[in-house]
Amino acid sequence: MKRLLIILALLAAPAWAVEPGEVLDDPILEERARTLSAGLRCPVCRNESIDESNATLAKELRLVVRERLVAGDTDQQVMDYLVARYGEFVLLRPDTSGANLILWLAAPAMFLAALGIGYATIRRRRTVQANPLSADEQDALDKILRS
Repeated sequence: MKRLLIILALLAAPAWAVEPGEVLDDPILEERARTLSAGLRCPVCRNESIDESNATLAKELRLVVRERLVAGDTDQQVMDYLVARYGEFVLLRPDTSGANLILWLAAPAMFLAALGIGYATIRRRRTVQANPLSADEQDALDKILRS
């Protein structure tokens, strides 16, 4: 029973981040705010959205998102405002265009390069082991092993 309560508490933890005073009266605006907040990174907590974070800065960002929505901004305008203010770091999923394309492709390219190097190394070792020792080399090895 105790484990079940701990699991339920951990699953409900993200719901505790948004405080009741932050929730908008309009359910449609609140849903939009929650959707936007889920895609924004907390600058303090790193890989946690501002919707899940209890940090003071995350709370302030949630309030800014709600203020902008109440003022009539579109979702894109809210995101553009926050990116202009905090940089692309604030996005949990940055754009995959321009200079970011290099970052998105670097990891798979490095992985493929590592696979190629590993394959070449293993192949080279097999060819070295395939060449047997000559009779003189075998005699020298036997001498070393006996002493």
